[in-house]
Amino acid sequence: MVDIQPGPEVVRLHDVSKTFVVRTDNTLKDRVVGFFKARRHRRTHTALDGVSLSIHAGTTVGLLGANGSGKSTLLKMIGGILAPDRGEVLVRGRIAALLELGAGFHPELSGRENVYLNAALLGLSRAETDARFDEIVAFAGIEEFIDNEVKFYSSGMYMRLAFAVAVHTDPDILLVDEVLAVGDEAFQRKCMDKIRSFQQEGRTIIIVSHASGQIAELCDSTYVMKDGSVEFEGDAQAGLSALRDILEGRRAGESAEIETTRRLRVTSVEALDGQGRPTDRFVQGDPMTLRLGVTSSGPVTEWTIGFGIDSPSGQMVLGSSSDRLKLDLDALAEGESRHVDFEIKELHFGVGEYFVNARATDLDGSESDVLWQGALIHVVGSESSLGVVDADISARPA
Repeated sequence: MVDIQPGPEVVRLHDVSKTFVVRTDNTLKDRVVGFFKARRHRRTHTALDGVSLSIHAGTTVGLLGANGSGKSTLLKMIGGILAPDRGEVLVRGRIAALLELGAGFHPELSGRENVYLNAALLGLSRAETDARFDEIVAFAGIEEFIDNEVKFYSSGMYMRLAFAVAVHTDPDILLVDEVLAVGDEAFQRKCMDKIRSFQQEGRTIIIVSHASGQIAELCDSTYVMKDGSVEFEGDAQAGLSALRDILEGRRAGESAEIETTRRLRVTSVEALDGQGRPTDRFVQGDPMTLRLGVTSSGPVTEWTIGFGIDSPSGQMVLGSSSDRLKLDLDALAEGESRHVDFEIKELHFGVGEYFVNARATDLDGSESDVLWQGALIHVVGSESSLGVVDADISARPA
């Protein structure tokens, strides 16, 4: 195996902290009454607390965490939008930040004028913008509206133009905050294709997203945030597992085996073809069997198991379970393992990648265990349509 060395360090944060003052006098009455006691209506919020991390060129890094964990503040710190109260932020290379799409757009200016304005803010010269203007507008798909004032744009048009400008500025580092899950299916696919082309070109990408499918598909490594600190650092799957631990109230990275109260666990997800052979590649219309494995650490008399299949953007495409299918499962003895097969006669998914999750529920104790993204499947076939479902479509003059 070839030992691939990481690229040079392009982002370094050392002991970075950031605190905000939050006002609690939300009404006019509060402000009038508390005019001479203003400090009583203020409190401090520590968004980042001693964060240190290092990101190397050519990697795609996910920043994960619950709402309010500090990940967006961290991204703005890397982008130079916020300055740290303490610590050091070092960045090498040109940055394009997709933090709040359309921030910096002037509503009274036309789309054309805003392209040049935003491109200039992102470091492009007039000549460079001239050379890329047609490509930017074509990517956004708003050619006939480019000379209209952006205050008349729909939110989708606004978003597409802002994304198009940012990704055509030739950045060394791309910062993305929750913008890959917006827009219609066709535009989402175009955005993902652009991100993949950046990866192939060796650019550095830092993503904040709640879409676990996107993180698993795109990211090489992750940092999991909690209460303004880095709680966990690891690869994408380990990071998503650590995030689930945090959301469920456990310490990040804590081994599931130490939970003595949970008797039923999902241990495996396997995709099988029509001959019962394990595979991750299916042609539209093929049969597919999902084999889900469980094990018990104690006797379980009543239980159910099911699956969910998600698109890379986190949208559920298909799901079912033993109880929905009226399948009665025999009781499990302590230490027993078992498999349950779910047979899909014909797979009518759109072309692309899909993640398979599995959930088992111990009805005796009303406890569930989930194995997120236990399998990844690739669906190939006709590309005559878009979306997550496949259909036989034809066209003729009316």
